[in-house]
Amino acid sequence: MSVLQHIAGLPFTWLLATLLAYRLALTVHRRAGNSAWLHPVAVSTALLVVLLLTAGVDYETYFEGGRYIHVLLGPATVALAVPLYHQLARLKRDWISLLAGALVGSAIAVVFSMWLAGFLGASEATVISMAAKSVTMPIALGITEKLGGVPSLTSALVMLTGILGGAITQPILALIRIRETYIAGFTLGVVAHGIGTARAMQGGQDMGAFAGLAMGLAGLLTAVLVPICLRLAGFL
Repeated sequence: MSVLQHIAGLPFTWLLATLLAYRLALTVHRRAGNSAWLHPVAVSTALLVVLLLTAGVDYETYFEGGRYIHVLLGPATVALAVPLYHQLARLKRDWISLLAGALVGSAIAVVFSMWLAGFLGASEATVISMAAKSVTMPIALGITEKLGGVPSLTSALVMLTGILGGAITQPILALIRIRETYIAGFTLGVVAHGIGTARAMQGGQDMGAFAGLAMGLAGLLTAVLVPICLRLAGFL
């Protein structure tokens, strides 16, 4: 085994590569005027994919190092409850509408993903992987692993969903003249999970707080909806 092959097999190598890729992606994002299409997650993901393909390293080897960052996603998500605490008055007033919005959004995401995968003739494992793509990474991977999907595919789909959702949600809301920041934040959280929440935080703490709430609700509802939908469709 060569020295380069040995280095490529070390978990620390891919932990360091992930951090460096994200740091470079932040620079690109700032120089592009904070463009939604050049979100740091999208750029760093593209850089890592190219690097992994060039080095001939599989996802499992990469994740041995990347999992240390993955573990931090849970505490980071819980920390979003802090700004949300300051929005208790609005939550008490609009909780029914917010819950209904999260339920409808989550249900549509799960059903449409399963229908599209089935329409294209995808395998059962692919259908399961797509069903969980619209929630934050820790929940999506947990659902996929539990139900027999492909974690690497779910990971890529979660990224793609977040990138596209984060880029197009605000322009669409502006087009239909929805300007309330808390609605925009909540919508971003439902359709674009963690990446959408990061995008919402750029619009202020109120917007970010509701995005975090939506991300959590969508994750909880999706964890319940996916097994039900799969069972009704005959996959479980």
